[in-house]
Amino acid sequence: MIIGCVKEIKTHEYRVGLTPENVKQYALFGHTVYVQAGAGAGSSFSDEDYAAMGATILPAAKEIWEKSDMIVKVKEPLAAEYDLMQDGQILYTYLHLAADRILTEKLLEKRVKAVAYETIEDQHGGLPLLKPMSEIAGRMSVQVGARCLEKPVGGRGVLLAGVPGVARGKVVIIGGGAVGTSACKMAIGLGGQVTMIDNNLDRLTYLDDIFGQQIQTIYSTAPAIEAAVVEADLVIGAVLIPGAAAPKLIKREYLAKMKPGSVIVDVAVDQGGCCETTKMTYHDDPTFVVDDVIHYCVANMPGAVSRTSTVALTNATLRYGTMIANLGLEAALQAEPGLAPGVNCYGGQMTCRAVAEEFGLPYADVMLLI
Repeated sequence: MIIGCVKEIKTHEYRVGLTPENVKQYALFGHTVYVQAGAGAGSSFSDEDYAAMGATILPAAKEIWEKSDMIVKVKEPLAAEYDLMQDGQILYTYLHLAADRILTEKLLEKRVKAVAYETIEDQHGGLPLLKPMSEIAGRMSVQVGARCLEKPVGGRGVLLAGVPGVARGKVVIIGGGAVGTSACKMAIGLGGQVTMIDNNLDRLTYLDDIFGQQIQTIYSTAPAIEAAVVEADLVIGAVLIPGAAAPKLIKREYLAKMKPGSVIVDVAVDQGGCCETTKMTYHDDPTFVVDDVIHYCVANMPGAVSRTSTVALTNATLRYGTMIANLGLEAALQAEPGLAPGVNCYGGQMTCRAVAEEFGLPYADVMLLI
């Protein structure tokens, strides 16, 4: 199979879909790998690094899209890439289609075999390709939130750890999955007063077991969220419904009751956000203010720590990518059941139920199409 890796064009996205070591692994299986010149520079991988591992370096993304059977990326295609997608081509990347109807329609129109990292499942129903970026985004959410609380950038002037004689900052984390758990670790490490909110009692029990008296756990209801949010200095939105748009749990009306200069970091922005006032931002202009509440809503947070993120992501994606390349997508789906939930579009049909329901599109079971 011919594998292509192009440079990411999303604003301030520095990750890359393949490392040089990944190229070597594909090459060992007999595959051809094309890498766009400069694709790895943002993650500190040079063209020479890729070439030494067997990649052919090509100058233009267009040529790679045209030549490749499978494109391996990090982020979803943007408008400038829509016309580059090929009929029947495998696209292996993060997609987050529930927040992007136009891209969804383009993938269907182009009859792309779109495999989304974020909906591939392991044998336990977990999301192994989303997990590493969730862990990084969760850790970063507290880091950037603490920075946004500083007065020079418009925050309340609160130090999460406090000092002797001064109360610690209050951190509310909505969602107890991979993002929320990682955020909790960071918030505890920085000395914050942490409240975790989730609607899964088993998950709250687990969090209570591992963090004990270092956190407070609360079952998720609208009144409970409102009460916690209005007292918080920093709110982390860490809600995930796999493949679907995030529910709007933080209502606009809550903001007027929050402390001026408090901060919301909505990590769920990739799926539309869990705050009613969320809108996507970028690393070069990451925040905006609504009702005196600072919002940080960067959709590709892990891109800021690109070297760490690229290695962590490709550690997870390589296994499935080489399986698709070695067997072909259809045979790989037969061999690995967890791949099927990852196929969001196939042959012009919508094969992700959550996205189909979000946009009112017909749904087809990919296993009945192959």
